Amino acid sequence: MVAVDVINDSDIPLHRKKHETDMFVLGTIHPFRKTHRSFFGKLSQEFRLVTSDRQSWRILVFSMLNVLCTGCLLMWCSSTNSMALTAYTYLTIFDLFSLITCLLSSWVAMKKPSQLFSFGFKRLEVLAVFASTVLVQLGALFILKESVERFVEQPEVHTGRLLVGTFVALFFNLLTLLSVKNKPFVYVSEAASTSWLQEHVADLSRSLCGIIPGLSSVLLPRMNPFVLINVAGALSLSITYMLIEINNYNAVDTASAVAIGLMIFGTMYPMSVYSGKVLLQTTPSHVIGQLDKLLREVSTLEGVLEVRNEHFWTVGFGSLAGSVHVRIRRDANEQMVLAHVTNRLFPLVSTLTVQIFKDDWIRPSLVAEALPAGTLRPSDYGGLSSFVPPPPKPSEDINRLTSTPFKPSSPPPEFSFNTPGRHVHPVVLPNTQPHRPYGMGLSYGASPYTTSL
Repeated sequence: MVAVDVINDSDIPLHRKKHETDMFVLGTIHPFRKTHRSFFGKLSQEFRLVTSDRQSWRILVFSMLNVLCTGCLLMWCSSTNSMALTAYTYLTIFDLFSLITCLLSSWVAMKKPSQLFSFGFKRLEVLAVFASTVLVQLGALFILKESVERFVEQPEVHTGRLLVGTFVALFFNLLTLLSVKNKPFVYVSEAASTSWLQEHVADLSRSLCGIIPGLSSVLLPRMNPFVLINVAGALSLSITYMLIEINNYNAVDTASAVAIGLMIFGTMYPMSVYSGKVLLQTTPSHVIGQLDKLLREVSTLEGVLEVRNEHFWTVGFGSLAGSVHVRIRRDANEQMVLAHVTNRLFPLVSTLTVQIFKDDWIRPSLVAEALPAGTLRPSDYGGLSSFVPPPPKPSEDINRLTSTPFKPSSPPPEFSFNTPGRHVHPVVLPNTQPHRPYGMGLSYGASPYTTSL
């Protein structure tokens, strides 16, 4: 037991109270205070996390070599005054963007989903692919604008380092593409639609493979778009070099720059469209047929009445998420239906949310509820206030589980057989027909009458 002495505050001297107050302020302890790191501290921590992987070091080495190669090519572009070589250098800059995207993909693979980002950081690599392709397309538009200005006044092109720069850029670009496995761009290049350059090369490849069947494994069904645009750009620059050296035809350099710019724009545009659709959370077109088939299979499962409010979208490249509502019978097992639905959809949808609810149709109450519209009340029988409704039929004629609830918006038929009209008051006479359950509040149509008016 702890004893507490109560001391009057007026008994303590003023200088002592001030000293004790200063000690109390300085000695305050915050055991649950979070340490706030600066932006550069967090960045260095994540950088150490990325560099713990050996593959990341290879990406960093190629990135530094890419920066050196790009700087060297830009100096040669200035010395040769070649717009075509400048356009081809943009492919080397795109390789730098792709290496940064690959490094970001490695970091995303190491990070786990958090409470703030429940789906993880997979959308960051989608955003990186979209930004890289859009930036390169903007560069291609800049090349086209500069080329149009050059057609008006064509400057002289020096071919001293033109061919050397072409082969240096081609060698480094192919080395980067073949040495570093870039998963995001590989997935996008296979999932996106083909570019016009790939379609024309595929037509030529089919004709060539008809003569040399051994090339079908390399050229068919379609070539890698990044390798194709690098080879096509180098071929265009080689033709430019020969025409300028032989005929001193400087306008070929501008025409070659236009061709390279169009090839860059045509190759990157389908990838931008595909990654943009992923960012907009649309359903991928190539899985719509499979999803429809799986949903039809789910709707035929035991106990399932309806599948509705289905929504599927792509979180990252190759990662599909979705949610679906499943209505089941009241006597069905929820856990069993949930297991079957998840088992059917999980091979295609990795992140799935299934909400199961039972059938909520309720049989109308037999007492203390208003009768539906169109149902005859005892007071409607013209003075027969002591009218007692006949007993209902046996239970085998009325199935309480499958009976459909009455819809007040649908009145009983007015022109059925032996049914009086709308403006004629019916005359109720002793009924010799089999009894019907009028007293239950359910409308089974108008009752037949034995006499006419």
